[in-house]
Parts: sequence; structure tokens; C-alpha cells
Amino acid sequence: MAKHLSYRSKNPALSSKIFSESIASGSSDVMTIQGTVDKTAIALSILLVAGYFGYTSFSPVIMMGGFIGGFIVAIVTIFKRTWAPYTVPIYAVLEGLALGGISFFYNSLYEGIVLQAITITVCILLSLLFAYKTRIIKATENFKLGVFAATGGIFLIYVVDLVMSFFGTGISVLNIENSSNFSILFSLGVVVIASLNLVIDFDFIEEGAEKGAPKYMEWYGTFGLLITLVWLYLEILRMLAKMRNR
Repeated sequence: MAKHLSYRSKNPALSSKIFSESIASGSSDVMTIQGTVDKTAIALSILLVAGYFGYTSFSPVIMMGGFIGGFIVAIVTIFKRTWAPYTVPIYAVLEGLALGGISFFYNSLYEGIVLQAITITVCILLSLLFAYKTRIIKATENFKLGVFAATGGIFLIYVVDLVMSFFGTGISVLNIENSSNFSILFSLGVVVIASLNLVIDFDFIEEGAEKGAPKYMEWYGTFGLLITLVWLYLEILRMLAKMRNR
């Protein structure tokens, strides 16, 4: 039983331990799937509005401020889950500003790429939600462990690339100007792993509703989905850019 719970969720922001701690608080107002869906719709609407502003009023300062501010708010949310009803909308605003700026940058280089990336992201989200609800894809323990290991590996690659950038170099496969078959296949693989993290997010939300987690966990479940969707969108942008360079 302990082993089962230890692998229930592998999103860095989500874990089963969160539920045991949250339920222990004795909140009478509990988490529901519909409540999480509603809050996810609100957060995505906020992100899209902020993204539109960041896109139409492009500023490197606003873009970087959004990324840095979003990272700080994300850390706060992870360590102060009870603050999620307040921090998640703020996170959506900041990430929207950041994504709007980077979307402007990509679209200035490859016209129409942003609409393509948004469309693909939405299609993946809806397709995987359908596959999860119909149990075509099941969030088994082996599935979660595999996705977690792959996600961790990708994260380490990005950390190494960041360190190398300080010395004027980097991992070529991550460069959008690298349009080799291997580079594109690597990006496709990252998109697949990012997409599969959505299944783990769905499983986390379903488990929270089943266990009667406190109401604020609806916002925390939304937070996990936002993190995955932002990552997925950025990876799709990177992959499409490489394909445009062929």
C-alpha cells in the first residue's frame, strides 16, 4: 500500500503525500472534479488575457518579469498550498505575460506558428482527457514511474544546457536553428513526455476528489495542469520552429 501511494503522482508539484497532509486539516469543504474544472477554466482565461496583452504590448522587461515572477510564485505555491486560491491566479497572469512575449518573438520569426502551437496544445489536452476518461490510457504505477524518469532526464538536459550557456555554448539539439532529423525527433519526444504528464495531472485531480481533499486543492490541481500546459506549449513552439527551418 505504501509503495502504491508513493508513485500516485509524479508531477513535481503534485504528490499523494499532499492529500494525507491536506485531509488531516479537517476541512469540511471538499475538492471536486467539477470545481477543479471550473477553476482551471478561470485560470486559463486569465492566462489567455494576460498572454494577449503580453503579445500585443511586447516588452522584453515584461516578458522576463513574467517568467521570473511566475517562477517565484510557483515556488511559493508548492510550499504554501493553502495559498493556492490567491497565488494561482497571480501565476496565471505572470505566465500569460511571459508566454505572450515569447509568442511574439516566435511569430516574428515564423508567421502563424503561435496559432498552430495553440491549436495543437488544445487538441492534445482534449484528446488525452478523452483517453483518460474512457480508460484508453490508464495511469498505472509503471506508467507514472516511466513518465517521471523521462521528465527528470529532460529536466537535467535543460539544466546542463543552462550551465553551458554561461560559457557561450549549449546543447545543439535544443537550438531552434538545428533542424536535423535527430533534433526534431528529440523535440517530438519531449512533446510526448510533456503530454503524458497531463494524464498524471488528471489522475491527481481524480484522487483528490475521491479522498475528499480540502477545497483549496482544486486550485492546486489547476496549478499542476497550468505548469504542464505551459511546458507543453513551449515545447510545441520549439518543435514547430525547427520544422519551419527545414
